[in-house]
Amino acid sequence: MMRLILIRHAPAEERTGTRRDCERRLTVQGRRRMHMAARGLKALVPDVSLVAASPMVRARQTAEIVARQYDAAEVISLPALSPGSNPRAMLAWLKQQSPAATVVAVGHEPDLGVMASRLLAKRGKSFLLFKKGAACLIEVAGEPVTGAGRLVWLLTPAVLRQIGS
Repeated sequence: MMRLILIRHAPAEERTGTRRDCERRLTVQGRRRMHMAARGLKALVPDVSLVAASPMVRARQTAEIVARQYDAAEVISLPALSPGSNPRAMLAWLKQQSPAATVVAVGHEPDLGVMASRLLAKRGKSFLLFKKGAACLIEVAGEPVTGAGRLVWLLTPAVLRQIGS
């Protein structure tokens, strides 16, 4: 059974006229909170197979924090996790992974909610909300296609931090 952990990036710098959106970095507080949340995540899911992230700096930094918690060697940059990407691209990528993998995917809202909703209920619109730093675990028995997933949990960053403390 594949296990998919979807994580929204941690809090990042505000948008400004001088910095492009793709270059926004995590805030100091966002980093600190994500470190605590990653400890909670590891307590819930002790091992992961791989960590993938949107190419956006804030998602990559979040994924690197998670990867360090798991002693993962690298973070895969995955354009299918970019804001506004077609969820079918993410499903196609998941189909290329081992059916027994535990995959961490760090991205953005509303895309993560849409992806989760497709996996869980074949819905094109999101019925889940990911706060910054929130995570969910979806199990997929068989091929990762729309409607094949089962939601195990969806946790706020505060709950993950509490578990990790």
